[in-house]
Amino acid sequence: MKIINSVGEEDIAVVYLAEMEDGKFIEFVESFETPLPIEKKWVLIVSTMFGCPVGCLMCDAGGHFKGKLTSDEIMAQIDFLVRKRFPDGYIPSEKFKIQFSRMGEPALNLEVINTLRILPSHYNAKGLIPSISTVAPVGSDKFFEDLLLIKKEKYSNGKFQLQFSIHTTDIATRDVIVPVKKWDFSKIAEYGEEFYEYGDRKITLNFALAKDVPLDPRVLSKYFSPEKFLIKITPVNPTYRAVKNHLFSYINPSKSDASYQILDEIISAGYEVITSIGNIEENYIGSNCGQYVNMHLISKERIEEGYKYIKKD
Repeated sequence: MKIINSVGEEDIAVVYLAEMEDGKFIEFVESFETPLPIEKKWVLIVSTMFGCPVGCLMCDAGGHFKGKLTSDEIMAQIDFLVRKRFPDGYIPSEKFKIQFSRMGEPALNLEVINTLRILPSHYNAKGLIPSISTVAPVGSDKFFEDLLLIKKEKYSNGKFQLQFSIHTTDIATRDVIVPVKKWDFSKIAEYGEEFYEYGDRKITLNFALAKDVPLDPRVLSKYFSPEKFLIKITPVNPTYRAVKNHLFSYINPSKSDASYQILDEIISAGYEVITSIGNIEENYIGSNCGQYVNMHLISKERIEEGYKYIKKD
């Protein structure tokens, strides 16, 4: 793996662009939760595919797919970031989170399971918390069966975060936003009931919520137990695909203290709700979910809300 470029701020987030041995390109990220020091929290966001076959309407990493990364290639991203800061492999962070969510749908790559099997013995990291974010594509049952086993074996008692990216409670709208065959809410709920054990983190239902996109607490209550699932609302980040598809964020990332009626309704339905708004500078760096620096580099147009750290030739 050869690092060909990096953009960002060391105390906020840095996106690394790398070329693999076969000449294909990937991106991966390290991120910090200001003002917390690295000893408190350190987040790595790695790719599992060369591009992504799903093509979600707000994600710049979709629309092209050139194959899956091996476990060694996934580990190379993690190891580069770890050895850069902690050469001996001892990671003192109280929360050392590795998200498999930069490029690619992790549930379509069984090499992610192999990586999860390796991680605990590869580093001395008591704060290790892997995080899988998935749209739950049809055909990924083997992945989820293996994930259930590896979680029970190595990541019980709150050491794992599972997130289903739902984005809307309306079935037809969900099919438009996430244009692949995927598990329905009943199957996600059934799997969640089996996956969750006492002491685990609640399973996250993530909504990158766009304006005028339905989010109905009654649908949530029909399928998902508030005892085992929580709701996370994130902005639709500034991406080229979001602009092209006229998706505008319901959450205003510039107003972290704003109140929203739909969130109050979800809370009233009994759910724990997380409104996840990161540092606005990450939009300009291009490190947030759905952003993809290479898309910016090849685009003929510019979007004003994102990617400002990156200079175009």
